[in-house]
Amino acid sequence: MGKDRGDLLQGTLDMLVLKALQLQPMHGWGITERIEQWSESVLQLGQGTLYPALYRLERQGLISSDWRTTENNRRARYYALTRTGRRHLSDELAQWRRMSRAVNLVLDATLETEGRS
Repeated sequence: MGKDRGDLLQGTLDMLVLKALQLQPMHGWGITERIEQWSESVLQLGQGTLYPALYRLERQGLISSDWRTTENNRRARYYALTRTGRRHLSDELAQWRRMSRAVNLVLDATLETEGRS
């Protein structure tokens, strides 16, 4: 991931990981692939970014993990969203949408819109 996107991702990484796990349990590589695909390759997470977030989310009880065998017949730790994690994701998404709407309103504001207040 590029340095110019680092600050934004610091505050949103947990939400992105939870969102990636919303559909099904996945191993770390699958999570990074899903986020990269959904973001049209704008967001590319390295292991040094993803795994600390996974460990933190697990400590918080938002995800759980267990060892499984992958499609390639390799052992990997799979992560799954917990019930608490689903509620947390829902709350975070609502807050993100509210804040991003507000930021967009400010960015889209012009002198003409000020006169309409």
